[in-house]
Amino acid sequence: MLRHRPPLVSEVKRAFESVQDRMVSRQLAEMPTTALKQTTANRVRFKSLSEARCETVEDVLRVGPAALGRVNGISETTARQLFAAAQQLRQAVRDDLRFRIDLDRSNTLVTRLLTLLYLLRRYDRVLEGRGQDLQDALTLLQPFGTVPSEVTQLSLLGGSNPTKTLMEVRATASEIDQGGLMHLLTQVSPRADAAPAPDKVWDDFERDSAGYYTTLGQIVGLDLGEEAAAGNLPAEIVAAVHAQPLDEVLLEGKVSLRGYQSFGARYALVQRRTLLGDEMGLGKTVQSIAVMAHLSGGDAKHHLVVCPASVLVNWTSEVHRHSALRAFLVHGSDRERTWRTWQRRGGVAVTTFGTLPLLPPAPERLPLVVVDEAHYLKNPQTQRARALLPLVRRAERVLFLTGTPLENRLDEFQQLVSYLQPEVARRLAQVDGVASSRRYRAELAPVYLRRNQEDVLQELPDLVVTPEWGSFTPRQMPAYRAAVAARNFMRMRRVAFIEQPTHSEKLARLQEIAKDAAANGRKVIVFSYFRDVLHEVAEVLGDRVVGPLTGSVPATKRQAIIDEFARAGTDAVLLSQITAGGTGMNMQAGSVVVICEPQVKPSLETQAIARAHRMGQLRGVQVHRLLTTDSVDQRMVEILNEKQRLFDEYARGSEVAASSSEAVDVSEKKLAAEVVDLEMERLAVTRAEQIAAEQDDEETRT
Repeated sequence: MLRHRPPLVSEVKRAFESVQDRMVSRQLAEMPTTALKQTTANRVRFKSLSEARCETVEDVLRVGPAALGRVNGISETTARQLFAAAQQLRQAVRDDLRFRIDLDRSNTLVTRLLTLLYLLRRYDRVLEGRGQDLQDALTLLQPFGTVPSEVTQLSLLGGSNPTKTLMEVRATASEIDQGGLMHLLTQVSPRADAAPAPDKVWDDFERDSAGYYTTLGQIVGLDLGEEAAAGNLPAEIVAAVHAQPLDEVLLEGKVSLRGYQSFGARYALVQRRTLLGDEMGLGKTVQSIAVMAHLSGGDAKHHLVVCPASVLVNWTSEVHRHSALRAFLVHGSDRERTWRTWQRRGGVAVTTFGTLPLLPPAPERLPLVVVDEAHYLKNPQTQRARALLPLVRRAERVLFLTGTPLENRLDEFQQLVSYLQPEVARRLAQVDGVASSRRYRAELAPVYLRRNQEDVLQELPDLVVTPEWGSFTPRQMPAYRAAVAARNFMRMRRVAFIEQPTHSEKLARLQEIAKDAAANGRKVIVFSYFRDVLHEVAEVLGDRVVGPLTGSVPATKRQAIIDEFARAGTDAVLLSQITAGGTGMNMQAGSVVVICEPQVKPSLETQAIARAHRMGQLRGVQVHRLLTTDSVDQRMVEILNEKQRLFDEYARGSEVAASSSEAVDVSEKKLAAEVVDLEMERLAVTRAEQIAAEQDDEETRT
C-alpha cells in the first residue's frame, strides 16, 4: 500500500508530459516556418521548404536535420541551424504554455492523465489519516515478514506450541480486519481492473476540476508565477511572506491549498491587519480558515467570523469541511448559550452583523477577527459598525474580506483601511487614487491583497460550484411547516423565495452575488424551475434583468433573448426557467450561474451549467447553488447524492447508463413522497395540522 503511491506519481508526471507535448506540437503546427527567419539570419530558402512540404515549425522538428539537409537549396549547416532554431522555439512555447484541459472526452492522452489523477486522489483519500493504523499493521505483521521462504506454513505452526502460534496468527488477522485495513487494501490495490470507466473519471473531473488541478499542480507545478500569486506586491513584503511558515496540520486531509492561497494566508499572518480582495471564486474563505488553523496550532484558540446572514451556514460548513477546527453557529434563540460554549472550548464562532450587538462581551483575548463582506462597515455610524469596530481595534489580527475591486470604491476602501492600519489610511488620503494609481497601490500594499482568476488559475476556463447554505427566517417557518403538513412538495421548494420575500435569505444572497459579479464585470444567469420564483428575483434586481426565458416563450424568440443578454451591459442578469433555457442554447456571455433550488433531475442542473461552461468560454464559470438547511433542499441533496454514490458504485457495468447524465434521475413522485415523509417526521407534524393544512391548500387552489 505504502509503496504504491510513488510509481503512481511517476506515471502522472509522464502522462502530463505527453499531454503537454501534444499541446506544444499543436501550437507549433500552426506556426509557419517563416517564424524561424530571424533566428536563422535569413539564410533559409523558405520557398524550398514549402515545396518539400515542410511548412510549419512542427514539420521542421518532425523531419529532422538530416532530411532538411537534402532539401534543394539548403546546406547541411543551415539545416542544423534551422532545426536548432525550431528546438529553441519549441522550448519557448513550452515555457509559456498555459496548461488547460479542454472538455474533450475523446482525447485519449488527457483521459489517461485524468484517470491516473483519479486513482491518486482516491488513494490519498482512502489513506487519509490512517498513517498510524498502517504502522500498527506493519508492527503486527513483522514476525511473519521475517520467516524464511523455505519455511512452510505448517512448519511455522509446528513449533513448541503450535496452538498458541495459531491463536496469535488469528488474533493478528482479526485485529487487522476489524481495523478496516483489509478493506482499505482492497480499495487502493493496483489491480488490473481497478481503473474506473473513462466517463466516470470525466464526470468526477467536471464536478471537482479545481481538486484535480490542485493535485496535478503539487506534482508538476502549474503556478503562473510568483508575481501573480503575490498580487504584484513590493519585493520586501513578498520576501517577508515567503519567510513566514504556515502550519497546515489542522488542514491535513481536508484541503490542499493552491500556491496563491498559501501566499494569501501567510500575507495575512505577516501583515496582521489586512484586507483580502481576491476575485470571487478564488477561495477567500479557505485562506481565512488556513490562517485560523495556523494560529490554533499555537496558543490562539478563539477566532470570530462576522458575516451577512446569507452566508452564515456556509461559513460553518466550510470550517468543518476544510479543517479540524470546531465551528459554532452563534445565531437565533440559542445564540447566548452557543457563545458561552465557544468561550469555554475555543474554536471558530460564526455570527452575523445583526446578532453581534445582542451578544455578551467577547473574550478579552481575540487572536483573529474575520469580517466577510467587509464593505458592510463602510459607514462607522451604523449599529453594526459600532458593535464590531471595538473588537476590530483590540483584536490581535484582523482579516477583512471583499470581492469588490479596489478601483470601484476608493472612498470605501480608505474607510476600511482606517480601521485596520490608520497610518496607511493617512498616507492614502494624500494620494489621488485615480491620477496616481501606481503610487496608491504601493501605499496600499501593506494592507490589501487582490488576485484575479486569470492571473493565478492557469487552467481557465474553470468550473467552481459553491453550495450557498442559508436558513428559513422565523417569518417563513410557519409557511414552510404548513406546506409540509399539506404534503405540497412544490410549495415546500418555493417557500424560501415566495413567502415573505423581503426576509428571504436566498434572495439576499442572490442580490449579493449579482452585485459582486457586476463589480467584476461578469454577467449572471439565474435558473429556477418556478416562474413565481423568477418573478421575485426580477422584482429585486430591477432594470438589470433580461428575460425571463420561460416555457411560454416561443422557441423562435428564445434566441433573441439570448442575443439581448449578450449585447447587454456587464451588470446584466438573465432569468430562465431551467426547463426552458437549460438545454440546447449557448449562454456563454454569462459566467456566473445561480441555481435557485435543487432539481429533481440532476441532469437539469448539469445541462443548465453547460450552457455557460462550454468550449469557447473565456472566463471561469462560477456556479452558486442556493440551498436552505433543515428543509426540502437538504433532504433532496442528501437523497440524490446517495443515489449518485450508489450508481457510481454498482451501475458501472452498463455502458449506456454510465454514459447518460440522466442515469441517476429519479421520478418526481417517488422523490417527493420520500422527502415529504422525512420532513413530516423531522417537524413532528400532527394529524390535526395535516387536516387543517390540506383544507387551506384546497381552498387556495380553488
